[in-house]
Amino acid sequence: MEIKKKEFTYRGKTIEELLKLDVREFAKYLGSRQRRTVLRQFQEIEKFVARSKTKIEKNKAVKTHSRHFVVVPEMVGMKMNVHSGNKFVPFLITGEMLGHRLGEFALTRTRTKHSKAGVGATKGTKHKSKK
Repeated sequence: MEIKKKEFTYRGKTIEELLKLDVREFAKYLGSRQRRTVLRQFQEIEKFVARSKTKIEKNKAVKTHSRHFVVVPEMVGMKMNVHSGNKFVPFLITGEMLGHRLGEFALTRTRTKHSKAGVGATKGTKHKSKK
């Protein structure tokens, strides 16, 4: 019994078919909010992808502070480092990320890690000498 790996599609189109589309034509397959963003910023997105191609040829990750860009098919396979506010978060763009913004993959807030209570946090430690 052969197990077939399911080929990725986005709204019924394969990655190869999406790569043939212009950024504005790809916007037709997005949701309303992302479509509006892409149609307003398509020139900026195309410039970003063109600049990023030179880094990819050198097999380097693309560093950016632009968290607002919507992932388009030309970005699939890119290594990205998106700024989270204090550091660059590395990740690889896959087909499942199409239509999402870059900032969604570089979280700005860390999870809180609770440990035991510190000095002064409980009534038993209030009256200890602090020497």
